[in-house]
Order: sequence, then C-alpha cells, then structure tokens
Amino acid sequence: MVFLVWGICLASIVLMLLRPKRIAEYVWVCGGALLLVVTGLLPWRNAIQAVYEGLDVYLFLTGMMLLAEMARYEGVFDWVAGIAVQHADRSAKRLFLLMYLAGTVVTVLLSNDATAVVLTPAVLAAVRRARVEPRPYLLSCAFIANAASFVLPISNPANLVVFGKKLPALLPWLRMFLLPSIVSILVTYCILRIIEKKDLQEQVAPLTQRMELSGGGRMTLACICIAGLALLMASGFGRPLGAPTCAVGGLALGLLALRDRKAPATIVKSVSWSVLLLVAGLFTIVEALNQAGMLSMTQRGLNWLMQLPDGWGKLVAGSSVALLSNIMNNLPVGLASGTALQQLRSPGMLIHAALIGIDLGPNLSVTGSLATILWLIALRREKVEITPGQFLKAGALLMPVSLLLSLLVLR
Repeated sequence: MVFLVWGICLASIVLMLLRPKRIAEYVWVCGGALLLVVTGLLPWRNAIQAVYEGLDVYLFLTGMMLLAEMARYEGVFDWVAGIAVQHADRSAKRLFLLMYLAGTVVTVLLSNDATAVVLTPAVLAAVRRARVEPRPYLLSCAFIANAASFVLPISNPANLVVFGKKLPALLPWLRMFLLPSIVSILVTYCILRIIEKKDLQEQVAPLTQRMELSGGGRMTLACICIAGLALLMASGFGRPLGAPTCAVGGLALGLLALRDRKAPATIVKSVSWSVLLLVAGLFTIVEALNQAGMLSMTQRGLNWLMQLPDGWGKLVAGSSVALLSNIMNNLPVGLASGTALQQLRSPGMLIHAALIGIDLGPNLSVTGSLATILWLIALRREKVEITPGQFLKAGALLMPVSLLLSLLVLR
C-alpha cells in the first residue's frame, strides 16, 4: 500500500515535469491527487485539509497574478524594458545590467513568477528592437527570478510554503536573508556576465520611438507600489500575506474598470488560474507522501543534521534540498521540508538554509521551479528556443557557487 502511494505521487510529479503530449502540468498533479482519494489511499478528509492548508498561498498567487496581468495589459513591462534600451547608450553590457536590475525589482516586488511569465516577453520584444542576440537577456530573466526570490517573503510563493503560518516578520526576515540575497544576486550576475561575454560585445540599435506609459499604466504602477507597501506592512507585523495581496489585486482591478470597463474581463481571462489547481494538487500529494512515511524520514534526517558541527548543518541542508528541487521541483520539496521543519522545536538555521536551497537551487535545471518552467513555456509561445541543455550549461556554473556563498554568509 505504501509503495503504491509513493508510486502514484512520484509518477504525478515526473509527468508534471515532462508534460507528455504537452498536457498541462496541473492535469497530471490533480489527476494523481484524485486517484489517491478515489482509491482510498488518502482519506478524503485529509485531502480537503491539505488543500485548505494552502489557502494563504492561493490568495497570494491570485493577487500577484492579477497585478502582473494588469501590468502586462497596460504595457508597464514593455515600458520598463524600453526604458532599459533607451538608457543602454548602445552598449550591450549596459543593457544587460539594466535588464538584470529590472528583473531583480520585478522579482522582489511581484514574485519570481511575474519575472518569468510577464517580464520575459517584454524583454524579448525590446532586445529584438535593439537588434541584439536575445539569449543573454532571456537567461538573465530566468536566473534572477530564482536568485532574487528570497529578498522578501513576497518574492516567491515557495517562501510561504516553507514557513507556513510561522512566516517571520519583515525585519527578522531581512536580518536573516538580506545579505545572502545580495550575494546571490551579485554572484549570479557576475558569472552570467562572464558566460555570455561573447554576445555582450554587440552594439545596441537605438529605439526610434520614445517609450511612454499610458494613464492606465501609471495607475497600475501606482497600484503595484501600494501593493508592495501593503505587503511590507503586513510582513512587518508578521501577518499572513495572502489576504492583503488578493485584496490589493482586486482593488486595482476595480480601479482599472473605472477607466476601461472591458479591461477586467480580459485580464481575468488571461490569468493562468490552472496554477492554483497545480498548487492545490501538490499540497494533496505531499500530504499523501507524508502519511506514507516521508515526514518521519525527513525528520530523522533533520535531527541528524542538527547534530553536525556548527556551519556544516546549513551547508548540507541547503545543498540537499537544492539538488532535490531539481529532481522533484522545488514546490513539492518546499512543502515536504517545510512541514517537517515546522514540527521541530527549534529548526533555526536549518529552515533558513533549506529556504535558500529551495529558492536558489532551481537555477541548476529548467525543471527546478515553477517559475523556470513557466519561463520556458513563455519562450515557446514567442517561438524562441533555449534548450534545457543550454540552461543546464549556465546553471551548472553559477548555481553551486551562488548557493555555497549565500549559505556561508547566512547567519
């Protein structure tokens, strides 16, 4: 019975990553979760409780996706990318730096999924107008989406998953993660710049048309700033982030409707609601795995790590979950490790190291996080091909170095 549960759960995760016949990820995960319930391998009450545990994550994702789609609809991301081209002064190196900074800001304030899904097409359109090789700039979107995803609690939905109801308030979070985040961002930039130095020798073609932000775009940008302030305040007081994020997203959509009545319907239709189903299915699958023995195995491993000499535990924990994230995807790994860590009396440094591994580890392979999977799908829609091998070639150089240095400065 236990082996059957493990088989169904792991098969669902593998199929989610491979997407046979291009069937959407949520179909495989939700199908596996439903099969567990129908066969009685997971009691339906436990499944419902597992889905309910993700409520804060669903609300957070809903608000962020609404804000990101509004920004896309009003051309905010196109404007940001265009401004970068205008200020590049015909230098590909300067353009690369500006695009990387834009990706950093979007990741920090709107989550890594927004950088992967919404900023990436805008960057592609801008670099095409600039007549430069797009690969370095597109890779920067993918890598910064993970490298900057633990600057703030709102920068990655996985942060909410790992800490759950024990999410630290803003100031303690910054004390723990600000320095590792800075190291991660800087090291990732430097190594990626070296890897792509050949294509950064080009000259950037100047834009013939000045980029202007519409009235709706300015309002959307203001709403994003308000959302950022509201979330920082909620985080500062140690409050859950889901409800305020969703509320601000809904309010922004209502304000936009006063200017353009057709906009809300278009925006709501464009949101990838299947992401919520995917996350709910993963919560259910991880609950089944925990009941099948994964939780106790993880806790035994964590207890062993706590016995290691000072400093070694965080390196082993961070590196282990980073590698697992590339095998199983970081969201289920985050759910599983977060559940186990939250049940320890004083996980301390281990949970901080695990979060860095879960957020930064996916920079090794394109299947490591939901953000990079969505990034790859966004490129395919634009008929751009960056293969998993090309991603791995760059990630194998920059991820281990940035992960090791970030863990070393973690205090």
